[in-house]
Amino acid sequence: MAKSDGNVPSAGVVGLGEIGGGLAGNLVKAGVVLSVCDVRDEATAPYRDAAHVAASPRELAERSDVVLVAVLNDEQVRSVLEGEDGVFAGACDGTTVVVVSTIATETVTAMRETGTRHGVTVVDCGVSGGQAGADNGELVCMVGGTEEEVDRVRPLLDVFSSLVLHMGPPGAGLSAKLARNVVQYGSWLAAQEAQELAEAAGVDLIKLGEAIRESDRVIGGAARLLYFLRDKASLAHKDLAAARALGDGLGVTTPVAALSDARCERIFGLPEPG
Repeated sequence: MAKSDGNVPSAGVVGLGEIGGGLAGNLVKAGVVLSVCDVRDEATAPYRDAAHVAASPRELAERSDVVLVAVLNDEQVRSVLEGEDGVFAGACDGTTVVVVSTIATETVTAMRETGTRHGVTVVDCGVSGGQAGADNGELVCMVGGTEEEVDRVRPLLDVFSSLVLHMGPPGAGLSAKLARNVVQYGSWLAAQEAQELAEAAGVDLIKLGEAIRESDRVIGGAARLLYFLRDKASLAHKDLAAARALGDGLGVTTPVAALSDARCERIFGLPEPG
């Protein structure tokens, strides 16, 4: 097994797409002993002079203390880890696998159980920041595992992240990422509804965007709800009712506003009306 100098372990990245490519690029810049693997020759080509290009996940695992799995879906994660030429087949006792793919929590649990039988620790790491965050070394990493397991991989995660958070026991990292995605996609849906409402009312969307960004800077945006501003529920009802009335008058349906109004107490952590 190849070893890195100092306290940073040798690493392998399986999957060099939008996220994995950024991870590998930052690890190379940091001087980490690196192996990479991808089924696409064009994906591995940029790393041929700076890293070892492995023919299979098995070969990559043979050379890596920590294996970062950044493939697309559950099926690919299972194949990369459990396949005949997979990571588990080539890993040494004590190898750590960090799954950064966004997959079902059941899959991560199953891979962790299988890894244990091979002497391999599987840690889940939800990442947020997209391709730009990965390329710029500014991902937010939400990690699930024991404290010792997270500390073991933190030196690598720090290379491509602006923030590394130990979210809790195994599975908590991925669960946090899924919860964060609910906020993101729900916010996008709300933004689309708001855009339709504003357009119908003749509002300048560029200026509306400026107003939203500046107010989010001050009040914290959707994430502010995690601080449970319970005293704001009655104000939210008032505001949402006015938005719905505006939509009704303009012939714009506002299902997000209606649902938010109906679940307002739940949003702010209050008992729902009887």
